[in-house]
Amino acid sequence: MKLPTDPAENLAALIRCPSVTPAEGGALTALEAMLKPLGFAVDRPTFSEDGTPDIENLYARRSGNGPHLMFAGHTDVVPVGDEAAWKHPPFSAAIDNGEMYGRGAVDMKGGIACFIAAVARHVEAHGGPKGSVSLLIAGDEEGPSINGTVKLLEWAASRGEKWDASLVGEPTNPDALGDMIKIGRRGSLSATITVHGRQGHVAYPHLADNPVRGLMTLVDALLNPAFDKGTKDFQPSNLEVTTFDVGNAATNVIPARATATFNIRFNDTWTDETLQAEIHNRLDKASGRKKYRKGRKEPIEFELVWRDRPSHVFLTRNDKLIDALAGSIKSVTGRKPKLSTTGGTSDARFIKDYCPVVEFGLVGKTMHMVDERVPLAELEMLTQVYQQFLADWFG
Repeated sequence: MKLPTDPAENLAALIRCPSVTPAEGGALTALEAMLKPLGFAVDRPTFSEDGTPDIENLYARRSGNGPHLMFAGHTDVVPVGDEAAWKHPPFSAAIDNGEMYGRGAVDMKGGIACFIAAVARHVEAHGGPKGSVSLLIAGDEEGPSINGTVKLLEWAASRGEKWDASLVGEPTNPDALGDMIKIGRRGSLSATITVHGRQGHVAYPHLADNPVRGLMTLVDALLNPAFDKGTKDFQPSNLEVTTFDVGNAATNVIPARATATFNIRFNDTWTDETLQAEIHNRLDKASGRKKYRKGRKEPIEFELVWRDRPSHVFLTRNDKLIDALAGSIKSVTGRKPKLSTTGGTSDARFIKDYCPVVEFGLVGKTMHMVDERVPLAELEMLTQVYQQFLADWFG
């Protein structure tokens, strides 16, 4: 039986599955077909929650005597956008000038394809690693992340699964393979502020109370001063205002309320609880200021609503895991990877509650773009990195 040792063949099979969140699209079926010949036991649990689509996921384990390594990722992809703008159909896996085109080529079916090829080569050459290998593959990472990795981890743990380390195959490299390992992630908090005023005619402002003025005061308090100067492992925490709305189409009406939404990516100076407290303190203090409210003596009336679940800041401190991966990267690519905590969030934020976790995958330049693509040479190189990592970490 032919084993799935070619990462390009593996990736082509996955790209041809239109698994746009929340659709499975055949991607997990294709994965299962690759994994079973390698001796993996495969489960495909589906999880549900009111108000969200049901999500099918995959957990596969090849058991052995020794430590347990989890490879984590997702087969769901973002929408293709304007399909007519693509050079090649987004689910065709077309190869052009040494590159494979397709939605998910980089984020992150390519990483999964390479890891499976690496395991297959290890099995072919050595009969398998000296321990257990599992794949934890979610179906909603690009969506709400409610019925995917979080519940899949809980499900596996409830069945007695324990892991010694995890590698997430997200695209981590900014320019060239070998640039960067993610060893942690900043936390993330989002909220909406609503300021209530009094509607009126713009020509008679003394009869109204413009909430835009109050919202400007509160937003200014969130932006200044800076929350911190950064830490040894993390860049400074940063708050961005992402919306500022009054829902008012008229130019001669003072609105009754104004809202702003913000997100802050924060470092290990804070926890989500201490940061929420700091933001509440800033807003409470600023609500009594008169900077934008001439003639108004009463405090600014506002509401603060936290959105979604916060993502917690974390940093992996596991020399065996980090050194094995960095050494494998250096051996194959010749590059010494930077250990980084930059970028957005990933499913590593859930995995860190179960075992040490790092992230390393392809170059992310074309992820989520029209004409997402990956060089075939890069697929082969990443497969070799994963091969060496399996040998070094289990060795």
